[in-house]
Amino acid sequence: MFSTNHQKFMEMDELSQQKVPYFFIIDFLSENVEVYKESEIEKSGLLIDFQWFSNAKDTFELNKKIEWKSYPESLESFKEGFDIVQKNIHLGNSYLVNYTRKTKIDTNLTLSEIFYHSRAKYKVFYKDFFVFFSPETFVKIIDGKILTYPMKGTIDASLENAAEILKNDKKEKAEHYTVVDLLRNDLSMVADDVKVDKFQHIDFIKTQQKDLYTMSSEISGIIKPEFDGKVGSIMKTLLPAGSILGAPKPKTLEIILEAEGFDRGFYTGVCGWFDGKNVDSCVMIRFIEKEGDQLYFKSGGGITHMSKLEDEYQEMKNKIYVPIH
Repeated sequence: MFSTNHQKFMEMDELSQQKVPYFFIIDFLSENVEVYKESEIEKSGLLIDFQWFSNAKDTFELNKKIEWKSYPESLESFKEGFDIVQKNIHLGNSYLVNYTRKTKIDTNLTLSEIFYHSRAKYKVFYKDFFVFFSPETFVKIIDGKILTYPMKGTIDASLENAAEILKNDKKEKAEHYTVVDLLRNDLSMVADDVKVDKFQHIDFIKTQQKDLYTMSSEISGIIKPEFDGKVGSIMKTLLPAGSILGAPKPKTLEIILEAEGFDRGFYTGVCGWFDGKNVDSCVMIRFIEKEGDQLYFKSGGGITHMSKLEDEYQEMKNKIYVPIH
């Protein structure tokens, strides 16, 4: 397994040094790395809609009333993994764990309809296997500068003063500080002069189910000479993405694998577009996957020592939506 992944990351390095445009997809544990040169994307059955690149055809009208039903697990079932996470946090093994769940959904939308009609910064439809509509950038590389935008903290936008509440919520704030700190450290492995440019910026996300506010920050650095032009090496060093893992990374990964009890697969992995010079990549969240004939929505949130079981359960359920309106 290692050798093939290693080769794929090396292939990414070679292509980026040769300035050949390509799209890459890397799963959560970096066990599956796929690389598609621009000329191969069409044949691959991949549909991509990024800010810098899209191969999506014109959108057709959606002439049907959307049916959407989710079947979240019970609070008791959610609590089993939550307790494992909390026990480890209290033991000092981690101070932030991103705990995710897999929820059965029924909808009359196909995966490709979800791709075409959902609105998001980053969308990918992958061979009738999964679709995602992610608001979260992983890293951008622009003219030798690397930027990341950790997103942590979500609130129902219909609440009065929702944005202010989110900014000042003690638990959300602590979680946000932790992720910013973690990603600042991560970027320092591949970049110099790392600094936080924007802190606790609020974004609005409109969805069919409900409107949400999310909180993000911006961190940047100058790519170190030994990583210059080596997109594969940069990704290999930075993954898994801190915002969907937690801190410290190695121990938190062990906790996640014990607590979740399902295979994340490509969910919370990253994918990106290298245009021959620069990179735009995202974290694969807001993710729907097909298993046989059944669809599952994977979602979750960050857990700290301040987390309340009911609130985290609610946040996991809040994220089961499609941004179609």
